[in-house]
Amino acid sequence: LIDVARAAPHRVSQAPCQEIVETASPSLAGLPALRCWPGDAGHFITLPAVFTRDPLTGARNVGMYRLQIFDDRTLGMHWQIHKGGAEHHRRMTEPHPAHGGPPAGHAGLADPATTMPVAVALGGDPAMIYAASAPLPPGVDEVVFAGWLRGSGVDLVRCRTIDLEVPAEAEIVLEGYVDPAERRLEGPFGDHTGYYSLARDYPVFHLTAVTRRARPIYPATLVGRPPQEDYWLGKATERLFLPVIRMMLPEVVDINMPAQGIFHNLVIVSIRKRYPGQARKVMTALWGMGLMALAKTIVVVSDHVNVHDLSEVAWRATGNIDPKRDLMLLEGPMDDLDHAALRHRFGGKLGVDATEKGPMDDVAQAWPDEIVMTDEVRERVRRRWKDYGL
Repeated sequence: LIDVARAAPHRVSQAPCQEIVETASPSLAGLPALRCWPGDAGHFITLPAVFTRDPLTGARNVGMYRLQIFDDRTLGMHWQIHKGGAEHHRRMTEPHPAHGGPPAGHAGLADPATTMPVAVALGGDPAMIYAASAPLPPGVDEVVFAGWLRGSGVDLVRCRTIDLEVPAEAEIVLEGYVDPAERRLEGPFGDHTGYYSLARDYPVFHLTAVTRRARPIYPATLVGRPPQEDYWLGKATERLFLPVIRMMLPEVVDINMPAQGIFHNLVIVSIRKRYPGQARKVMTALWGMGLMALAKTIVVVSDHVNVHDLSEVAWRATGNIDPKRDLMLLEGPMDDLDHAALRHRFGGKLGVDATEKGPMDDVAQAWPDEIVMTDEVRERVRRRWKDYGL
C-alpha cells in the first residue's frame, strides 16, 4: 500500500518552473510543438500533464491529453469523455447543490463564475509525467502516486494567475482557463491507433501565463502505428496495475495488452480456472474496472499459457473454442478513438474463453492431451545442437 506520509506533496514558495514568468503578453509562439504526421491539423503538444480541480469537491486530477495549438493564445483541449479532466469540465455546467450553479472562487484573470482553471505542466520528473498517463481509480491523487513512484513527495508551487498548484520541477507551465460553453473543431491527429483520429469539437484552453525555467527543455512524444514510444508507457501501466487486478480477481495469473491491439483493443488474461463460467466472470469483472471498460476484446486462457507469446495464444484461442459456447458478445462504452464502433463511444465487445474444457464445463467429449516433447529428447537435442549444424 502507498505510504501516504512519504508520498504526500510538499508546498514550496519558489520553484525552477517560475524562474521566468510571462503574464503581460503570454504567448505560445516560442514553443517547439510538433506536427508529427502529414495529415495532422496543426502542431500539437503531445506529452503534457494537465492539472484540473473538481469544481464541487476541490479534488485534483492530472491527465495526459493532447493539445492542438490554434494560435499564440489558444489551444484545443482533447480530454475524452471518460477521463477525469472531462468530468471536471462537465461538472462546471451542473447546478451546485448548495448554490444553484458552479461554485465561484476561482482566482484568475478570467471570470471565475463561468470558467475552469487549467494548468499544463511540461517536463520535469518522469514519475510525474507517467502518473499523468496512468489510469488511476477515481479519488486517487496522481501527484501522490508520483510521489510513491519516486520515493518522496512532489514539490508543488502555486500558479501565478489561477488557483492551482503545479510541479515545481517542471520545465514549462502554461496557465489558463477553459470556458465550459466554448468548443472548437480539433484534429485530425495521427494517433496511437495507427489511424488519424477524426476532427471533433473539443473545449478551448485560453492562455493567461507562461512560466518556465531560464533554459527549459521541451518534452514531446511521437505516437502512431504501434509500437511507438507510448507503447512502453502502456507496458509500464500493465505491469504496475497487475497486482491491483489480482487484489480483486485473485485467479488472474498474468495479463498482456499487446501493441498489436493498441492496448484497449485486445487484453489477454491467464487464470487459475476452478469452476464453470469463471472465464466469463473474469471478463465481465475486467469490463467493470475503470478504463478497462473500454477494452474491445478480452481473451482468457489457462494459467500455464504464456500470455506474452502471441503465437501460442492464437493457437489456443482458435483450437480451444467452440464459437457457440465460448464467445461472449455484448455492447458497452468504447474508446473515443475507436473508428469502427457502432457509434461514437459505444459499440460491441467480444469475450473469448480459450481455457481448456473439462467435465465441469459439461463438454460432449474428452479433452485431448497436448503433444509435448519428453525431457530426455529435449536434453539430447540441446547437447547435440552444434552437431546438427544448427
